[in-house]
Amino acid sequence: MNHFSAIIGQSPAIDSLIRSARIVAATDVTVLLKGETGTGKEVLATAIQQASARANKAFISLNCAALPESLIESELFGHKKGSFTGASADKQGLFQAADGGTLFLDEINSLPLSIQAKLLRCLESGECLAVGDIKPYKVDVRVISATNADLDKQIKAGEFRSDLFFRLNVVPLELPPLAQRTEDIESLIKHFMVLFEDTYTLTAPKFSKPALKTLKAYSWPGNIRELRNLCERLSILLAGRVIEAENLPPEFNNKISSNAPIATDFTLPETGLKLDTLEANLIYQALNRTKGNRSQSAKLLGISRDTLLYRMHKHGFAM
Repeated sequence: MNHFSAIIGQSPAIDSLIRSARIVAATDVTVLLKGETGTGKEVLATAIQQASARANKAFISLNCAALPESLIESELFGHKKGSFTGASADKQGLFQAADGGTLFLDEINSLPLSIQAKLLRCLESGECLAVGDIKPYKVDVRVISATNADLDKQIKAGEFRSDLFFRLNVVPLELPPLAQRTEDIESLIKHFMVLFEDTYTLTAPKFSKPALKTLKAYSWPGNIRELRNLCERLSILLAGRVIEAENLPPEFNNKISSNAPIATDFTLPETGLKLDTLEANLIYQALNRTKGNRSQSAKLLGISRDTLLYRMHKHGFAM
């Protein structure tokens, strides 16, 4: 069974991500998923869990930003009766509930500093301590965490423990933003249209070529979640119709997206150019400027590291 079928796309970045995730799923290693809001981190975490040896065990998710600091410790580790006002009975924590299975900690960047030390101890020793208790309990839990923030910056600002980061970041997997994988937009649209056709028993609309071109030129600040919401809205409002560019919301029809780079320093020569040669030359310049650092080169070129590696291979660069 293909547990990663929920991750739609064939772009180089997605292919590379899924290959790595399949390898990771076969182990019990701690995984840190990185990516902007709406890129599908929880979908990937679920796929990793379903492809793992813990697939038949508990899979529990917690959004670390959804609870106040006063409650999150009790939610994670449990509490004893009378340990604080309102603790009228013993309460099992999520680590106990997930024993033998997987715990997904979303928005781990929002975890309060006061809780981070307890989480680190739990990850390193398997021992957790309930609020108000003096005797720790042991658990066997695989932790997958996710962040939409730059943890390096938070560490420098004193907002995140570096030792916890290194413990969570054993295998980092980065989900690319939708704007960097526009070749997947049509596949994602087809997937969502079939989904909403079944959900609402309505004939799915179709997108004209100009409409698709407009969608591919958009910056997608909300990523896949934004595309999904758009498809759901249009499936209901324009069922059975052909969607033209003018049918899209106003923000899609701005000639220049507020988040898109403005290309004013390059003009296509009258005689034309060889795009492949230009691309190879720009890659060479970026690698030369960064002394071969591929991550920095990818940032200079405005693409993901996986896309850079794919294009280096395409142009015959030494890997």
